[in-house]
Amino acid sequence: MLPFLVFDIETIPDVDGIRRIHGLDPTLSEDEVAEFAFQKQRVKSGGDFLPHYLHRVIVISCALRTQKDLRVWSLSEPEQDEGEIVQRFFDGVEKFSPRLVSWNGGGFDLQTLHYRGLIHGVQAPRYWDMGEGGHNDSREFKWNNYINRYHTRHLDLMDILALYQPRAAAPLDELARLIGFPGKLGMDGGKVWDAWRRGEAAEIRDYCETDVMNTYLVFLRFELMRGEMTRGAYEEEVRFVQGELSKTGKRHWEEFLAVWGT
Repeated sequence: MLPFLVFDIETIPDVDGIRRIHGLDPTLSEDEVAEFAFQKQRVKSGGDFLPHYLHRVIVISCALRTQKDLRVWSLSEPEQDEGEIVQRFFDGVEKFSPRLVSWNGGGFDLQTLHYRGLIHGVQAPRYWDMGEGGHNDSREFKWNNYINRYHTRHLDLMDILALYQPRAAAPLDELARLIGFPGKLGMDGGKVWDAWRRGEAAEIRDYCETDVMNTYLVFLRFELMRGEMTRGAYEEEVRFVQGELSKTGKRHWEEFLAVWGT
């Protein structure tokens, strides 16, 4: 059922929001504000992973597979601000009504986009359509929508492969590499804040795009496993992906293909 839209987000602490919530001294630096929030979270939970609503979205990377082609792109700062990034993502859902595919999108990415969309006044009627007879609702969305965890209009690969048991969840990087795909290249989510502070926005975007491609490749293997693709169709699609990436001339895709061994 095409089109498929595979997506991933990267975030940093919402420094302005943290200042506002806690009434912090405006002379504190961004680093000091973020460290304040990390320390509060360590006391509360033992780790410094902030609540979803305090993550500012700086990149949404997407891979859109239609009948005709495969497109990979990013909505990202500094080209767009956060509100525009989130709105344009949901505009894509509005336009294409795609099947969304993610890795832990049901555990982090979508909840974060919900909160940040709410903060910025984003509109996303197609995404929130649950077939309940509202102004914009479609009857078929009652039985298959983006919101229900057990529906397939959004397929969270990490969640379904673990049979919805968090203790069975696998890291994307390790699973991708076990299959024979490249996995992560030199960065992970825990390094994004430091990279952002060094001004490495382009590197974060490139990393996010490779995560999306790893997710798409694992999704293809999942489709093979459950009989939605024949082995021949799977192998043809993998070759197609390799060919499309090789045409870009972009350094991160050249590195991705080199690690893949093509």
